[in-house]
Amino acid sequence: MQAVVLAGGEGSRLRPLTRNRPKALIPVANRPTIEYVIEALTEAGVWDITVVVGYRKEQVIHYLANLPVQVNVVVQEKQLGVADALKTAEEHVSDRFLLLPGDNIITASALRPLCEDGPGLITTTHSWPTDFGVVDVQEGLVKEIIEKPDVSESFMVSTGVFSLDSSVFDYYKGGLELPGIINRMIDAGTKVRAHHISGGWSDAVFAWDLLGLNRSLLKKTVSSSAGMISRHATIEGRVSIGRGTEILPGTVITGPAVIGTNCTIGPNACISAGTSIGNCVTVGPFSHVSRSILMDDVTVGSHVSIRDSVFGEGCRLADHTAAVCGEFTTNVRGRHVSGIFGTIMGDRVDTAPFTVLKGAVVGNNAVIETSGRTIGGTIPDHTVVM
Repeated sequence: MQAVVLAGGEGSRLRPLTRNRPKALIPVANRPTIEYVIEALTEAGVWDITVVVGYRKEQVIHYLANLPVQVNVVVQEKQLGVADALKTAEEHVSDRFLLLPGDNIITASALRPLCEDGPGLITTTHSWPTDFGVVDVQEGLVKEIIEKPDVSESFMVSTGVFSLDSSVFDYYKGGLELPGIINRMIDAGTKVRAHHISGGWSDAVFAWDLLGLNRSLLKKTVSSSAGMISRHATIEGRVSIGRGTEILPGTVITGPAVIGTNCTIGPNACISAGTSIGNCVTVGPFSHVSRSILMDDVTVGSHVSIRDSVFGEGCRLADHTAAVCGEFTTNVRGRHVSGIFGTIMGDRVDTAPFTVLKGAVVGNNAVIETSGRTIGGTIPDHTVVM
């Protein structure tokens, strides 16, 4: 069995986090999503893996080169959709193969039925079916896939995880997306089985979805410590602490939580459950981080309070900054979309002391210069807030 993993997309609905990295490399529980995909494949016994890269391809190629699993890499020169990305990998496919998005989370147990059967598709139910391909299933067989309809009468969606064989390329047609190709196969008489699952697959459609995904993956945390923990610090629950990290006196960490390498936490800081902290992060005295994602090189000052937030690489939060939950609303394809969170912050953002972030999406390289401001809504990249 072979596999083709599609990791060429940008993930525009996750901006500003995907401005400087593809969606497949966004860290969740301190690991890029594509790593979970490749791990699931190898656990399911699939080792012949081809990854299609495109947007920010150098980053993905570099990351894949450092994995313990050897993969084939092909480049989609222009981002022309999933079907075109699959076509790019045609020469690496000789028979049956799994087709997977590189930016979703899937488990080996969810994949195994596809490895044992003919053409198939993993389906699941989702509360927002219009964000996906809606699947019409009759007697266990896929009858049609309707991609991102304006209105859906069903909650059954495609996960984008297929079992196919090389004959799929006979149905390829320029300008046709993957659901259209699958529909052509079905119209020609190919039986595509629907394998319905109620768990084992997740996708972050919007940036705030990463928070729930992070908490879910952290439940599998295994306690470990390669750092230095003060005997006056308190560690409760499943916590993983990386090499070179210092946990200073008076600090309390409650798992499940993951802290990367070469971090400094405290003194008298608090890291609550559901938090992942990347490498080379500093969390200052009397600061509290809860249910959040901090990527590499983030600096958190003293007396900072962070809740339900995502911070990109290199952000610097001045003393007494607070990220508190508020409602963020936007419009996507004519549909009102909202989320409740503290902040989604791009890379290398600086805040002034006593800044309050409430339901804010802050773009890359933004600077909040004036102290005491309450920030909500969208702040574009490179904005200076006076």
